[in-house]
Amino acid sequence: MTNYIYMDNNDTTPMLPEVFESMKPYFTEKFGNPASLHKLGLEAETAVNDARARLAHHIGSTDPDEIIFTASATEANNMAIYGLAYESSAKGRHIVTTKVEHNAIINPLKKLQKEGFEVTFLPVDAEGFVDPNDIKKALRQDTILCSVIHGNHEIGTIQDISAIGKICREAGVLFHTDAAQSFTKVPLDVNKDNIDLMSLNAHKFHGPKGIGLLYKRRGLKLQKLMEGAPQENNLRPGTENVPAIIGFAQAADIAMAGFTQDTAHMIKLRNRLIEKLLQIPHTRLNGPAGSRRLPTNVDITFSYIEGEAILMHLSMRGIYVSSGSACSSKALTPSVVLTSIGLKHEQAHGAIRFSLSKLNTMEQVDKVAEAMTQVTELLRSMTAFIPEQHSEIEGKGASFYQKKKTEDF
Repeated sequence: MTNYIYMDNNDTTPMLPEVFESMKPYFTEKFGNPASLHKLGLEAETAVNDARARLAHHIGSTDPDEIIFTASATEANNMAIYGLAYESSAKGRHIVTTKVEHNAIINPLKKLQKEGFEVTFLPVDAEGFVDPNDIKKALRQDTILCSVIHGNHEIGTIQDISAIGKICREAGVLFHTDAAQSFTKVPLDVNKDNIDLMSLNAHKFHGPKGIGLLYKRRGLKLQKLMEGAPQENNLRPGTENVPAIIGFAQAADIAMAGFTQDTAHMIKLRNRLIEKLLQIPHTRLNGPAGSRRLPTNVDITFSYIEGEAILMHLSMRGIYVSSGSACSSKALTPSVVLTSIGLKHEQAHGAIRFSLSKLNTMEQVDKVAEAMTQVTELLRSMTAFIPEQHSEIEGKGASFYQKKKTEDF
């Protein structure tokens, strides 16, 4: 039993004991290289192929060879972006995306811009949604790829990737999505959603770190980024991380088996936490309210307070959350996602992301809400800033949320 409350699950999750147990034999007893032709190697190869087939099944693919194992979703994103761009540059050099993508998409695309590719970064609305019609208008004859994140890592917005995928399919443009935050929490099917490329990882749903995958639709060609032996359909050389692959599949099996029950539990936790936090004065919910928000995500701006100060005081109370995107929370610049939905710099700096998992409890939610009430009162009492002197509308507070919460599933 831990003496802390962990609500930073969009950053990473604790590994389940069952997942760890499934991995252990492949560190010690079944340690063979899948490329070896002896018994230990063939045993490892069989285990990897079985895991590949199970993961393919969980995303709606009937072809295990469409699964390419990587070290992370970041690597999978890079493999998709660079691999497709370099392979298809003769056809076109235009790529469409949004302003609220993960850095593992944004930064490779910025690098491609320096190499002569043209990238259209589409805006989003106040809840973080890109308009599918804007995507349709942005596609051109020389567009080779559209990449749109499925579940946003900061504000929880779930994009309509099925509609976006259909638009891309009809236009003959390949569609990629980063689904690291949404897989096992939101229904996902690569065929129904018209997905050509998709990036996932294991540590967002109680699997091991250091393992991800790229789904690549059969027949789609990518230029490989490294040279070496022909592992992973000759796209990613190097000996496979067998224990992590086994853990990846095991974590996915457990998550999908409990999908309905666990998702319902997380939604109840999320809704209660949002309602309680919005009762604190001068707060606003960032991202949508209702069914188009990740079950795990609560992102709240606490006006007139710095997020770093909130983090410090919560950490001293044994409560672990994050400020904005955990992958860039040490930066002094405001979150691009939050400024893209219209927040001012000071509002973005006061944003705290609480991210839940199926392991959290209602008791923990109530304790976190109580602690946040105490922390905000303490920190605001230490500042000379007087909120009552400022009449600007702070955004989606408690009254707004009460109107929107009936949309939930």
